[in-house]
Amino acid sequence: MTSKLTRGVHHVGLTVPNLDQARAFFCDTLGFDEVGGVPDYPAIFVSDGTILLTLWRAADPVTARAFDRRANIGLHHLSLSVADDAALAAAWAAVTAHPEVVVDAAPGAIRPGSTARHFLILIPGGIRLEFATPFD
Repeated sequence: MTSKLTRGVHHVGLTVPNLDQARAFFCDTLGFDEVGGVPDYPAIFVSDGTILLTLWRAADPVTARAFDRRANIGLHHLSLSVADDAALAAAWAAVTAHPEVVVDAAPGAIRPGSTARHFLILIPGGIRLEFATPFD
């Protein structure tokens, strides 16, 4: 048997149109900490203690095109894990209170017959984000 060459996700880099808006969503709404950045890029790094996200500002936010998950190759969405249904409900309450969040799919079973639950939103700037309980 060949040993695995990787050990999970190191970080996920997301291009956003507005760094302040993205920072506010992840830090103020979800409780992430800002843990670094590259002012000249510009970029900031945020973490929940488990995942590191690098938020990069688009070179020209005015002309940047939104990702079309059905037409483009690339990251379809980012899914963040929550501990259980109570944590999913808390995340739902926090993100739906944000005035710039768009609900893509309300909380429900990940697939028919599953006890795993999730919901999907579009965060400020348009990136598709999922919150999900562990698979059964």
